[in-house]
Amino acid sequence: MRIYVCVKQVPDTSGVVAVNEDGTLNRASMQTIINPDDLIAMEQALMIKDATDCQVTAVTMGPPPAEGMLRELLAMGADDAILISAREFGGSDTFATSQIIGAAIDFTGLNEDDMIFCGRQAIDGDTAQVGPQIAEKLNLPQISYAAEIVKEGNDVTVKRMLEDGYMMIKQQTPCLVTCIADQDKKARMMSLAGINAAYKKPLVILDFEALKEHPFIELDKIGLKGSPTNIFVSFTPPQKGIGQMLEGADKKTTDTLASILLEKHVI
Repeated sequence: MRIYVCVKQVPDTSGVVAVNEDGTLNRASMQTIINPDDLIAMEQALMIKDATDCQVTAVTMGPPPAEGMLRELLAMGADDAILISAREFGGSDTFATSQIIGAAIDFTGLNEDDMIFCGRQAIDGDTAQVGPQIAEKLNLPQISYAAEIVKEGNDVTVKRMLEDGYMMIKQQTPCLVTCIADQDKKARMMSLAGINAAYKKPLVILDFEALKEHPFIELDKIGLKGSPTNIFVSFTPPQKGIGQMLEGADKKTTDTLASILLEKHVI
């Protein structure tokens, strides 16, 4: 059994956002991190590996430097990695990205007891579209907003988060699950032994030539020019001002708070 974990290297949005003239992010001039929801997806996969001794494969699409991120995930405990990298894929939107990643996973061979884990969404786009679109490309059942995942044989039981609680879903493999980050679950740290082993583990690079004839890929709908989604503007949101603090638990304080809220049309 193999679990493919789709991960993305994203700009650290806590800093200044650099934008190119075409509206895309200038990723080369920004600090990058592993997308937080994707880290939790990797942790969920490694927890299942601890219980079942399955194989965990990290998958990403990005420029060659994304190999460093994959090596970090190998150091965490992933068994191997796939880097999808080609200039022809650069600037792809979610529709194009899901075609390419779906083709890469299908290219490597998806078996009946395999699963695909994705983060719920990436912090740079916040669309939450790539995971579900990959499932559609591969014709797989999908479960979103997974807080906990348990694998027993070919059955997967998922604790799915709702707005007002949780629901339990049981699904047979193969399937795709998108995972959420929460305060109760943290991704494990890299171990020294894991770091030493990371560069000995397999890392496959799939380029345009390897995937261009795959039936999932529409050559006129990939990359920046082919993507149907157009970005008109990207910008760094303005910093919020310092909030007004009120101290006290008496009537005067509550009256002051009420008047401020009325003035700002909050109530």
